[in-house]
Amino acid sequence: MLAFLIRRVLQTIPTVLAVVLLVFVLFSVVPGSIVSSMSDDSDPQVELRMKKQFGLDQPVYMRFGTYIAGLATGDFGTSFRTREPVTTMIAKRAWPTLQLIFASMAFAVLIGVPLGFVAALRPGSLVDTVSMMLAVSGLSLAKFWLGLLLMYLFALKLGWLPSFGYGDGGLKYLILPAVTLGVSPMALLARTTRAAVLEIMTADFVRTARSKGMSETRVVKWHVMRNALVLILTTMGLQFGALMGQAVVVEKLFSWPGIGSLLVDSVLQRDIPAVQGSILVVVMFFLAINLLIDMLYGVIDPRIRYA
Repeated sequence: MLAFLIRRVLQTIPTVLAVVLLVFVLFSVVPGSIVSSMSDDSDPQVELRMKKQFGLDQPVYMRFGTYIAGLATGDFGTSFRTREPVTTMIAKRAWPTLQLIFASMAFAVLIGVPLGFVAALRPGSLVDTVSMMLAVSGLSLAKFWLGLLLMYLFALKLGWLPSFGYGDGGLKYLILPAVTLGVSPMALLARTTRAAVLEIMTADFVRTARSKGMSETRVVKWHVMRNALVLILTTMGLQFGALMGQAVVVEKLFSWPGIGSLLVDSVLQRDIPAVQGSILVVVMFFLAINLLIDMLYGVIDPRIRYA
């Protein structure tokens, strides 16, 4: 396990470097810069001084090398706009984003997985048909439209929940954005769980367990559920990464002060260090979640070994 963990951590280094390099190159070729957006004076000397202040007068490869050297010490650079360390900016936004991501995934798992199990245990029934219709609808809904619909219904019409903002970080502010973000993974988990359970229910070891007189409850608990969890965990790991990307839309819609909204604002302002830091955190979160899922495989299924 330790050797596997070390190898996977080392494998993430090229991925992180590739992401950082891609962002550097992208913002080097895109027209416009932080200097042109901040300077009201067309004097070339003013722009030159600002470029020197931000280090933009250096070649791209030198700036890239400086940034990589800073990353090695945990320094993500300094924001062009606020002159604040990027690590400090991200630290302020990390907790709201984590709240939103984990609340959305909790909603998706608590609704989607049981829904998929019930549908698979009663294939062709009304429950199966209705649940799969809901799953298809959930996958088809645009998050921006769904968020507006929930805001209109629960905030404007019923007045039960606040329509936007973070407030004091309480649950009432979290419900609408979490549901908006969690509907799509909930639908996918329901479909994935149903497909996995249906496949396992026809497996030879399940038929053998039944022929030995094992009750249906024990068959489902000890054979079907445990084997289906491997595919469910894989889907959850992929959805965690997807949620980090999709949270950008939801955070802007609900004025949620997370990393996603920081990323959008930084892109619009050409604040390259903040963009790089935000993207890097998203990528590292995705890699960490997938590493955790890989390690959980061995806990769920002892037959899985780490070579």
